[in-house]
Amino acid sequence: MDINNVKRIVFKFGTNVLRNDDKEISLSRVYSFIEEISKLHKQGKEIIIITSGAVGLGEKKLNVDSSSSISVKQACAAIGQCQLMSIYEDGFGKYSINTAQVLLTEDDFSNRVKYLSLNNVLNTLLEMNVIPVINQNDTVSASELEYYSNPVYGLSFSDNDKLSALVASKLNADLLIILSDIDGLYDDNPKENKNAKLISEVNGITAEIEGYAQSASKGGRGGMITKLQAAKVVTHSGGFVLIANGKSPQIITRIFSGEKLGTLFAPVEQLSQKRRWIAYATNITGQIIINDGAKKAISKENKSLLPIGILKINGYFDCGDVISIIDENGNEFARGIANYNSADCSKVIGEHSDNIFQILGHKNYDAIITKDNIAIL
Repeated sequence: MDINNVKRIVFKFGTNVLRNDDKEISLSRVYSFIEEISKLHKQGKEIIIITSGAVGLGEKKLNVDSSSSISVKQACAAIGQCQLMSIYEDGFGKYSINTAQVLLTEDDFSNRVKYLSLNNVLNTLLEMNVIPVINQNDTVSASELEYYSNPVYGLSFSDNDKLSALVASKLNADLLIILSDIDGLYDDNPKENKNAKLISEVNGITAEIEGYAQSASKGGRGGMITKLQAAKVVTHSGGFVLIANGKSPQIITRIFSGEKLGTLFAPVEQLSQKRRWIAYATNITGQIIINDGAKKAISKENKSLLPIGILKINGYFDCGDVISIIDENGNEFARGIANYNSADCSKVIGEHSDNIFQILGHKNYDAIITKDNIAIL
């Protein structure tokens, strides 16, 4: 990839990059990022920033620990977000660059009408040469409560790594740069194994690559698993992803000077916009477990999911919801938009499509999920 040819770039800054060792905002580092990004902006690059740090700044300002209470975490986010945005606005303002604050919740992605509207707003800001500064709206987003109490429930995003990927995917960004306190993806945990090797380039996220991420993330170190999930979303959307160490001096300038830093993930087979939304941008409230024959028909033959292939229904969902499609081994391999609600699906498990009307008293589709509304993961 010739990095100087990229036009639209999403930068994601992790909390540890924005703070110093005393857990206070590292103004020198943040303003260095702003100066470097301003140079790119003046070259005609379209820039979007995904920023963490609001909760951490609020914790420091209030001198509290938010880990034990969601409400305290939300209060810290409200306090810290003001401070965080004022820094970006002041910094970019010195280079005569306008910024816009955008706070997002899961519903902005899982609701398709809002999802499409978000695209229009962000594109309009970019056309006006404004840099959107985006963060998860932790003050009002408490979906993690339901997420952790319900094993079926899955959030469209529960961290800013995934949020940055969804934004990059939605806006067809050429490049997502994730700056954290790690150098990139290693073949083992470098904090435990001094012989661990940095992987400079990844062409397709395989089971082996995912294994490296799990090793690197033991004990919460590095957060590489969420970064790999983000890379999977963007590369399936036709974009590149670079994970690099944001604590390295002049990291952005060095990247765009051609220096080989971090781990670069190359694009793979591209999903359509609709299938991207189905696969990655929606909250999941239900599951359909299917037999091996139905899995083969969906994944190998591009067929719809019929009721005869269903083994079990988990969770509750309505017609039009996106649900997980699970194989007999318990692995989620696809997602799709349900043509019937969970109660109706439960009544037609294992039945032929010709019997749907007789059992339910109504019939809109032969398929539980139509093939055009299925995204293979």
